[in-house]
Amino acid sequence: MPAFMVGRVDVTDADKWKEYAAAAGPTVAAHGGTYIARGGAIEGLENFEDEGKRVVILQFPDMDTARAWYASEEYQAAKAKREGAGYARFTLVEGYEG
Repeated sequence: MPAFMVGRVDVTDADKWKEYAAAAGPTVAAHGGTYIARGGAIEGLENFEDEGKRVVILQFPDMDTARAWYASEEYQAAKAKREGAGYARFTLVEGYEG
């Protein structure tokens, strides 16, 4: 069953965030993940509070693969580049196969 990592991000240093994003991208692909959304336009439809946050959505084949990506040495090295670049909240969500 697919799994989705949903990130809500408040970028405080755009240059540092770009370094992180450049390093993180290849780790996603190397672990079978793909970007579904990466900081595009957001439109609230119901009970929406515009927090000024970016939204990032990654898709992985399953929850275990997503967890392995997040815990991987490669991603943790990329994540270290995020220090001081902003605040991120990541949520892992199991997908639906109907």
